Amino acid sequence: MNSLPTTRPKWSTTTKIVVVLLILLVGGLIARKFGEAIYPVILALILAFILAPLVTLLQRKLKMNRVLAIILVYLGLFILFGAILWIIIPILLNQIQVFIKDIDIWINQALNFFAQDFQIGSYIISGDVLLEPITNALQNFLEPMVGSTIGIVGILIESIAWIVFIIIISIYLIKESKSILAWFEHLVPPYGRMDYNHILHEINIIWSAFFRGQLLLAIIVSVIITAEGLLIGLPFALLMGVFAGLMEFLPSIGHGIWLVVASLLALILGSTWLPIPNWVFLILIVSIHLVFTQFDLNYLIPKIIGRSVHLPPLVVILGILAGASLAGVLGVVLAAPTIASLRVLGGYIYARLFDQNPFPDRVTSVPPLPPPKLRWWQQRPGKKPKIRKKTSK
Repeated sequence: MNSLPTTRPKWSTTTKIVVVLLILLVGGLIARKFGEAIYPVILALILAFILAPLVTLLQRKLKMNRVLAIILVYLGLFILFGAILWIIIPILLNQIQVFIKDIDIWINQALNFFAQDFQIGSYIISGDVLLEPITNALQNFLEPMVGSTIGIVGILIESIAWIVFIIIISIYLIKESKSILAWFEHLVPPYGRMDYNHILHEINIIWSAFFRGQLLLAIIVSVIITAEGLLIGLPFALLMGVFAGLMEFLPSIGHGIWLVVASLLALILGSTWLPIPNWVFLILIVSIHLVFTQFDLNYLIPKIIGRSVHLPPLVVILGILAGASLAGVLGVVLAAPTIASLRVLGGYIYARLFDQNPFPDRVTSVPPLPPPKLRWWQQRPGKKPKIRKKTSK
């Protein structure tokens, strides 16, 4: 009778490559099949990543159970979010109503403008001929929106269900964060765990700087732009302040998008209280925002976020385009930290492929600590400690 082999045979290089490719293929198929569920999971990961340090801080400072700390953090988050909505929503609704009234005025002005005939040389073009395609385009755009009330209600209910799902998943991730990280670390072979922890630390710095710092930066920028808008009479100052804060999540191009919108408002509506022509107000808006952009890029971002996420503008723009095509709005927002994380992984792979040190700045050995100084409180500066001599009996 043949005995069973006592050693497990090792996989060949070809077998390993085939297994990895099969895992990637199956993972890609699963992601494509259940793509709708990936976005809520990513949002749950982001929420857990942002709130986990606060939960850990409460647990350590107040000596409480982690579940209780999670409940307190989420309860405080709901109260804060509700208070913000209670204060801001009436103001936003008021400004939206004013904006809708302005749209009606613009439409009437456009109708009066196209009610006349236009003469180009010897040709006379009726305004109705120019107005008809514009009207048809607006009708084709608005009719699906008016007729989809039931669909909107269904989308609202589905969104509420996804929000509940995101909250539940994020609570689980925060509660089991240590065991999840330990499980991933256990998957890494022992000889690669030092590199794994170093890469994880660098990526954690990138995402921490982006999310926690970016949220704080967005709030600060919103307050500054809102105050600036109220001071110079920018139309819809609160809306433009919130919009400026959201644009901080689009590095390198967010300032440009905001400036285009603000310039159009300045040129069309002018200041709400400054008695100056619209074109002068436009120059004022552009000048103030150019100064603020320099202040934001050279002071606020380095102080709040740091240099870990900074990338060349062209790389960010290409990443935003790629993120928009792959994941929509979420891909646009997460483009910068994703590219920065890929830069860390790519640098490590490049160094290993060419037999270089992937972390040249890392200290690999720590010098031993000196022996403890006994009775250090009795020593005076510049005075040598007394050494007792052994006396022979």
